[in-house]
Amino acid sequence: MQWQVYLSGEIHTDWREQIAQGCQALGLPIQFVGPVTDHAASDAAGDLLGVPADNFWRDHQSARVNQIRTQTLIQRADLVVVRFGPQYKQWNAAFDAGYCAALGKPYITLHDADLVHPLKEVDAQALAWAQTPQQVVELLAYQCQGLSRD
Repeated sequence: MQWQVYLSGEIHTDWREQIAQGCQALGLPIQFVGPVTDHAASDAAGDLLGVPADNFWRDHQSARVNQIRTQTLIQRADLVVVRFGPQYKQWNAAFDAGYCAALGKPYITLHDADLVHPLKEVDAQALAWAQTPQQVVELLAYQCQGLSRD
């Protein structure tokens, strides 16, 4: 059995690569998917349909185009990891966590201890809270125990 894990959230550090490399080193049967992590490309996703004159509508159009990928991949995922970084307010990550909660999709949050209070509702629905990518790798390895690779 191969798991599909959606990696949501912060795009400014290499946490996704750390998790993927850690799981690959252990030979875990996991395929990772996620959003477009090129910030400029994500912001311009709606421009494929024409650039609106107003920035509100440009952001709105791009958000909707990006949701095609996000909703589809989250719905197909076996598990979602939602990363909240220390530098920016990741409203999109909070939205993804809420979407998972509404779907009954299991998710793990990944963030530093100083975000425990602001993320208390998000963490309350998560099945685990990790503070490092290595902890996520260990959680995933535990879930894969006894599974054969296909």
